[in-house]
Amino acid sequence: MKAKDPNKLEISIRGLKKAFESNRVLESIDMDIRQGEIVAIIGGSGCGKTVLLNHILGQLKPDDGQVLVANHETADAPLVDVAKVGERELSLIHTHWGVVFQKNALFSGSVMDNMALWLDEIKKLSEDEITPIATSALEAVGLPITDDFLSLGVSDLSGGMAKRLAVARAIAMNPNVIFYDEPTTGLDPTSGVQIQDLIVSTHSDKRTTVIITHDKDLLKRLKPRIIMLHGGYVYFDGTLDEFEKSNSEFIRPYFDLMVSLQQRETPVL
Repeated sequence: MKAKDPNKLEISIRGLKKAFESNRVLESIDMDIRQGEIVAIIGGSGCGKTVLLNHILGQLKPDDGQVLVANHETADAPLVDVAKVGERELSLIHTHWGVVFQKNALFSGSVMDNMALWLDEIKKLSEDEITPIATSALEAVGLPITDDFLSLGVSDLSGGMAKRLAVARAIAMNPNVIFYDEPTTGLDPTSGVQIQDLIVSTHSDKRTTVIITHDKDLLKRLKPRIIMLHGGYVYFDGTLDEFEKSNSEFIRPYFDLMVSLQQRETPVL
C-alpha cells in the first residue's frame, strides 16, 4: 500500500439527505474525510450515524446529495459517486475497505472459515495464499493461531474474542479505509480497552479510520477528529479538546449521556 497524501480526500459528502417515510434522518450532511485521518462520528440515538455509514458503503441511496469515495482501483484514487457506480465497480471499491460491524457479522463456521471467506471471495486468493495472511492478522490482534483455535466455532468465542476476530478479518484485507460501527458497545471495560488498543495499532498514515461510537474513553484515548451529528446536520467538527470544552446546549447533555449510551446493546439509526 503506497503512502497516502494527507491533503487528498478519501470521502466527500455534500447535501446528503435521507428520510424513511415521515422520519427525516439526514437533512443535509456536508463533510470531508482526508486520507490517513482518524475520524469519530458521534451523536445521540437516532441522529443518523449508521444511516450515514450505510450511504458511504453504498448500501443506501440518497434522497438527495452526493457521497463521493476514493476509488483505489484507479491511479491517484479519484472520487466517484457511490450511488452512480455499477455493482461491479462498487464491489472493486469494497476490496480496498475493511468493515467491523457493531454485532461483528461473523459467519457460521470456524474461526478460519471467517478469516478465509473475504480473502477467497473478494481478493480471489488461493488457500496457500490465505493461510499466512489470516494467521498474521490473527496474531496482530492477539488471537491464537493454533489448529484448535482456528477450527473453533465462532459461537464458542467470548464477546471480546469475537470482536478481535472481526477486526482481524477486516485488517486481513489490507484496507485503505477501515470502518468501525460502535466497536466497543456492550463490551466489558477490559475488552473495550483491548479493542481501543487494536484500533490504535491498526491505524497508520497509510490508512483512514472512521469510527461510529459513543465511547468517551475511546475518544480520550485516540483523540480523533470528532464529527457530531444533530438534527440531521453536522453540528460539530473539531478536536476532542474543543468538544469537551463546549458549552453547547446540545453537546453538554450528549457528553453527559455518553457512558449510558455506550453500555446499551440495541442498534439505532
